[in-house]
Amino acid sequence: MENGKEFERKLVDLQNNMLNFAFTLTSNREDAQDLLQETTLRALNNKEKYYENVNFKGWVFTIMHNIFVNNYRRVVRSQTIIDQTDNLYHLNMPQDSGFASPEGSYTTTEITRVINSFSDDYKVPFNMHLQGFKYEEIAQELGLPIGTVKSRIFFARRRLQELLSDYKYADRQ
Repeated sequence: MENGKEFERKLVDLQNNMLNFAFTLTSNREDAQDLLQETTLRALNNKEKYYENVNFKGWVFTIMHNIFVNNYRRVVRSQTIIDQTDNLYHLNMPQDSGFASPEGSYTTTEITRVINSFSDDYKVPFNMHLQGFKYEEIAQELGLPIGTVKSRIFFARRRLQELLSDYKYADRQ
């Protein structure tokens, strides 16, 4: 295995190629940048699994492709509605109904409560991103480097997923 500095140098040198590959997968600049960031973190966290005789670029691109496929599958699964009602009530509802119910309102309230529990360093950029601000606009507004903004949004998103991971299954028990 290579030393850490050489590994990191190779990873930094590959960033432009990785961004181009991410863009071909996502067809969206911001999604491509998110995918690039997640791939870079995953590669750094797994550098002990890389061996010198393996094609480095191929190894990193495989990580990126796997992350993209897993994220795509997660989105498809989350958009699949399984109607467990006796009379198939939900299947007969318009798809844009959003299941206007007390449970739906509670979900929004719960998500908002979790986001508001974050420190301002994470909450403010994350809320701005949710409101539709671009990374560059958030960075300029908060006077932060764009990489810091992306990292804070990434970690806020990950923390939100962790804190609410059991929540989505609570109503099925």
